[in-house]
Amino acid sequence: MIRDFPLPDLGEGLTESEIVAWRVAVGDRVELNQIIADVETAKAVVELPSPYAGVITALHAAEGETIDVGAPLFSCDTGEPGGESDVAAAPAAEAEPSASAAVDAVPAPAASSAPAESSARAADAAPGPNLVGYGAAAETGPKRRARAGLASTPVATASAAPAPADVAAHDATVTEVEPLVERPRSTPPVRKLARDLGVELETVTGTGERGLITREDVEAAASVSSPADLVDSGASASSRPADMTPLAHLAGPQLPAETRIPIRGVRKHTAAAMVRSAFTAPHVTEFLTVDVTATMQLLRGIRDDRAFAGHKVTPLAVVAKALCIAARRTPEVNARWEEESQEIVQFSGVNLGIAAATERGLVVPNIKGAESMTLVELADAITALADTARAGRTQPVDLAGGTISITNIGVFGIDAGTPILNPGEAAILAMGAVRRQPWEHDGEIALRELMTLSLSFDHRLVDGAQGSRFLADIGAILREPGIALTMA
Repeated sequence: MIRDFPLPDLGEGLTESEIVAWRVAVGDRVELNQIIADVETAKAVVELPSPYAGVITALHAAEGETIDVGAPLFSCDTGEPGGESDVAAAPAAEAEPSASAAVDAVPAPAASSAPAESSARAADAAPGPNLVGYGAAAETGPKRRARAGLASTPVATASAAPAPADVAAHDATVTEVEPLVERPRSTPPVRKLARDLGVELETVTGTGERGLITREDVEAAASVSSPADLVDSGASASSRPADMTPLAHLAGPQLPAETRIPIRGVRKHTAAAMVRSAFTAPHVTEFLTVDVTATMQLLRGIRDDRAFAGHKVTPLAVVAKALCIAARRTPEVNARWEEESQEIVQFSGVNLGIAAATERGLVVPNIKGAESMTLVELADAITALADTARAGRTQPVDLAGGTISITNIGVFGIDAGTPILNPGEAAILAMGAVRRQPWEHDGEIALRELMTLSLSFDHRLVDGAQGSRFLADIGAILREPGIALTMA
């Protein structure tokens, strides 16, 4: 039996995913739960296991294509009895002929009309390259039965010459038959390309199998829908004013060559999340420059201590630990605003998000229970999280449930910024680069190691005093790490 495996909802409420890589090919034998493909969700690459054991008979999307949730991903012959060919035969016998089949049908005697209609229906019922939910309505929805008395009455073509006696009956048949209107056959990537290029698929004639609209068809339609089409094609050259050459009134500056990059995957999700956050939560950003010389000396001492060999303790780890301690003293920053229930939800623990730049874009996986970790444990968790994110293997569970975040813009040599909140969180801290600069120390000017902290918070649930106290606590710990002993 041939079984189709539809792309499942991967638990993030997504409507589509991109095929990153196939692990199998047509003809391969797979086992139950064998990984068959890597698909990219909004922020992670997920491995999909096969729910069947058998032989792969078809892969319904190419690498790099985006398909909708519920659309067939691959087909597998499980070897079970009862092939689909027998099952599909019954619906095929009842399928309504498509509009094209009705127009192309040739009048025949009543005795031979049934076979003609059966063959037309079989042709329409044959599997095509369209995905679930697209194509002829007769193939994807309830079957429409012919009206009584009309099932065996063929519709004459324009080229046929019916007898005068049949004209009246033919006209009556035409007025009563309701032709099926098909959506243009195309795949999701082709429909997206058409939207990007401003092409109406209803105006495109498909050149693919059974009228499938291909990428080349859309590009060809876009090329003829150039600014030249805006000039009235019905007006002859002699009817135009002498000083008006074609497109003269449309002439504009010459633009350089452009490259169009599809918005999808991580970039698409990040864009939607940032817009939602920026226009939902009233952001306030505060800045604090801190003398972190003592913190940097602590880190150098840890690196030189053999007890900490194999642990990568960085300034980010110290800032993360300081944030967890400060959040315990100002719980308002470790909270969420719930619009529907009109409640502020404060969390007892910290799921600390760490912004990570990857080849696919920005992701913010989080460390669960960060408040209970030691400095070294936090450092190890951050290292593992960053390595997984850069490899594109962050799992959806690691991207969900964050309560507050840190972004390390210092690694890019940046001192400060105005970070945008991760949706659903009340605060995000940006840490800048550590720079050696002149600074007042013990009443004198000395070269000290400085860092600028930038804290953005949601002013709906964090007041200015609360945000300032939280940022000041972090700065105090970084200025003198030993003071953390008085805050724990």
